[in-house]
Amino acid sequence: MTRQYDIQPATERHASRIASYIMEAMNYDCCQYFAGPHHDLADFHSMMTALVHRTDSQYSYRNTLVAVASNQEPVGICVSYDGGQLHRLRRAFIEGAKEAFGMDHSGMDDETHAGELYIDCLCVAASHRRQGIARALVEATCQRAWNEGLPAVGLLVDKGNPNAEACYAALGFRYVEDATWGGHPMRHLQIRKVT
Repeated sequence: MTRQYDIQPATERHASRIASYIMEAMNYDCCQYFAGPHHDLADFHSMMTALVHRTDSQYSYRNTLVAVASNQEPVGICVSYDGGQLHRLRRAFIEGAKEAFGMDHSGMDDETHAGELYIDCLCVAASHRRQGIARALVEATCQRAWNEGLPAVGLLVDKGNPNAEACYAALGFRYVEDATWGGHPMRHLQIRKVT
């Protein structure tokens, strides 16, 4: 079967679609939590789109690989960044949420740390799932980590989602430690470069 998409670095042109995929990956209840009771998901999407446009945000288009279909529209994304840069990159989100929603999220748990390229968001359009796109995005992200000299790629998976963990295990990710993020019990998985 011929591949119907290409993996490439995102551009600012993709910002609105990237924001939509990030929100799907986060899940909409989580997005609403970050927006607070006086704002809706459209407001959150506006803030996220602005963060994707920025170069100093964890959600920046510069931190994003897209799977682009023949019509040049993204059908999947993988947002990743050096875990050692989390606090610097997260400032844009914290400041954006304060400005847009009056919400202070500065007390969030750390989901990553130095020594890994952290996959923050991975999402494929429902209409394009089961075509190997997520695998291709993760493999390209791993190659990016190795090219940047980072020895591992990490991510968090919800303990209540064993199917997702099984998919990552099939790609070579292994359990590292328990974690908590957004009040949810998570498992921190990593894949390390084979030397």
